[in-house]
Amino acid sequence: MDSYRSTFSIKKLWIILTVSMIVMFSVLLLFGQKIYQQAPPIPQQVVSTDGQAIFTGDDIQRGQAVWQELGGMQQGSIWGHGSYLAPDWSADWLRREAEALLAIKLVNSNISLPGQQLADLAEIAMRDELRTNTYNQADQSITIGTQRAQAISEVMTHYKGLFQGSTPEFQKLRQDYAFPLHTTLSDADTHALSAFFFWSAWSAVTNRPDDDISYTSNWPHDPMVGNTPPPSLYMWSFISILLLLGGIGGLVWYYVRQYDIWRADMEPEGGFASDDSIAVATITPSMRATAKYFWIVTALFGLQVLLGILTAHYQVEGQGLYGLPLVDYLPYAVSRTWHTQLAVLWIATSWLATGLYVGPLLSGHEPKFQRFGVNFLFISLLLIVVGSFAGQWLAVHGFFDSGTKNFWFGHQGYEYVDLGRFWQIYLLVGLLLWVGLVLRALWPLLQQKTSGASLAFLVVVSTVAIGLLYGAGLMWGEHVHISVMEYWRWWVVHLWVEGVFEVFATAIIATLFVKMGLLRASVATVSVLFATIIFLCGGVLGTFHHLYFSGTPISVMALGATFSALEVVPLMVVGFEAYNHAKIEGQAMWQKAYHWPFMFFSAVLVWNLVGAGLFGFLINPPIALYYMQGLTTTANHGHAALFGVYGFLGLGLMMYCMRGLTDIRHWNQRLLKVAFWSLNLGLAMMTFLSLLPQGLWQTYFSIKEYYAFARSAEFMHSPVMEGLVWARVPGDLVFSVGVIAFALFVWQAFRGRRQS
Repeated sequence: MDSYRSTFSIKKLWIILTVSMIVMFSVLLLFGQKIYQQAPPIPQQVVSTDGQAIFTGDDIQRGQAVWQELGGMQQGSIWGHGSYLAPDWSADWLRREAEALLAIKLVNSNISLPGQQLADLAEIAMRDELRTNTYNQADQSITIGTQRAQAISEVMTHYKGLFQGSTPEFQKLRQDYAFPLHTTLSDADTHALSAFFFWSAWSAVTNRPDDDISYTSNWPHDPMVGNTPPPSLYMWSFISILLLLGGIGGLVWYYVRQYDIWRADMEPEGGFASDDSIAVATITPSMRATAKYFWIVTALFGLQVLLGILTAHYQVEGQGLYGLPLVDYLPYAVSRTWHTQLAVLWIATSWLATGLYVGPLLSGHEPKFQRFGVNFLFISLLLIVVGSFAGQWLAVHGFFDSGTKNFWFGHQGYEYVDLGRFWQIYLLVGLLLWVGLVLRALWPLLQQKTSGASLAFLVVVSTVAIGLLYGAGLMWGEHVHISVMEYWRWWVVHLWVEGVFEVFATAIIATLFVKMGLLRASVATVSVLFATIIFLCGGVLGTFHHLYFSGTPISVMALGATFSALEVVPLMVVGFEAYNHAKIEGQAMWQKAYHWPFMFFSAVLVWNLVGAGLFGFLINPPIALYYMQGLTTTANHGHAALFGVYGFLGLGLMMYCMRGLTDIRHWNQRLLKVAFWSLNLGLAMMTFLSLLPQGLWQTYFSIKEYYAFARSAEFMHSPVMEGLVWARVPGDLVFSVGVIAFALFVWQAFRGRRQS
């Protein structure tokens, strides 16, 4: 009866998962079409009422390419997406244009009124002029008044001085923004860049046709131009909180109700294994070939941390490291690009290597030429890392013309998918090769009529999804509308990195527990399927919470707010998962060999709650993100979730594989203990002592003043903000101790050195 009930539950869960994913991705694509249709229009020309040509559509598109080559989202941000040191260029342009236009109106006013009344009247006129939509669909033009044309000219003069660095007065500002010392733009590129910034600011303040909110839903906050939160932000924020509370209550009730049925009876039918089946498993040539992947993971992890320290230091020194003029050799845009990309690369590599190692382990089958495929893929991944990083360095240093060469081989300028299109395609081919290698190794397991076949099939489905979903990064072209690019970019960042990789890792861990005789196959299958349904039902449409203010319609905000709240729901039962991990670990003496992998998996659960849950929901509701987007609250969430969840998971999986690749007797338990606690303590210090206070301090002034002020050089280099940046040093040092200890552990383990 229990076997029948488990089989029935598994079939029912597979049906629910399949139907829900078809529905969720259909809705995701449907509303993606709305983004294509309702994105802010790019005019063919911007002209003044007296016939003066200000910008053309070609200027705007070329300006976007110039911005990308400079580092794009790694040197400031557009619509809040990007780095935090330089300004958000949309907000910065908007504020400067508004102030210039207001001053011009005051000087040219013919009305005789007391000073304050005149200022109020001029501000109203300025606001009305900025918010009125003069886009003509027939000839695709924007018409502006002569006074606004004059204001735009003044702002262009500011940006010319900033990006060309031709006058001493701008050298201090370039230093505050961590610009390279000698990299400058031509007059033509500066004009084009100004056109792109103008258009992004125009989209942020101009009302949509027949509406009273801008294309970016009145983001950024700036009361001077009438950018205040629309009622929809409050409404969908309240609804998201209501759904969060309801979802938590429903899930906890379900867990308690189902616990006696399929959670409490975790013991395998034949009892818990008395011996370690992994320890006596045959290590095939292809499995042994994965060792080099873990060496690279360790090296990239260490390099990423070093680049993170350098990138953070640029916030206080601007163009150097304790007096060393590094900025011309390794400018902020490059160091931050490599820092963020390395985070994804080393974590993804650890998961890819786990798949290659575990495939033959689970099936007991070594396909022909499998080792060759593993080695070929390794060389390809190395070429992608070195080639894409070199292209990004060359692009930021001006060796590529803004355009096709940069797009294909340089710096795309889009955070987390910065690598050139050629390297994107190469990486996609590599991922598809990885899918083939894993599937051919698992094939015999899929043909077996066992209770674990369904779990193995979930591993296969997630493996295929990893290979295919990265292809979303190829859905935009060289001259893509930035709203459309953002839609597809978050498919990669949210669904690929945060979605299917997590499903893959969860399924792999459960499958290993079953093979080791620690978990009943039916319980593992139901548990993983249930968790996948809960996670993806919120996560797929939760992708839209990244797109509230990216030129998307309000319907996207409604979906994003609703489903991103549901993403947090499964994290509230982390206590159940932690308890189950503890139950699994304590069943036999031989499990002591897996103590530290289990500990790293437990850290994943804790940081999932803190980093993804608490810090994520802090910024997810529309009204919160309205004031916080692009502030250090985002970096706080990113560090705690990316390393705390996916980093610890990658390191745990890596140690799991090292159990078969190295002699456990040579593991330095003391180094692992230092690494584990230093990494956790250092990450906690980094977030709670520095990143979170920075973000909350910025948020206070974003609400009190306006968004551009909270991102300005004056604010970012104020004593309080720089003091909070320095407060990160203790956490960085503790974290670095953990990185060094882990690297030493890996070196000793693979070198076979015995503990002292």
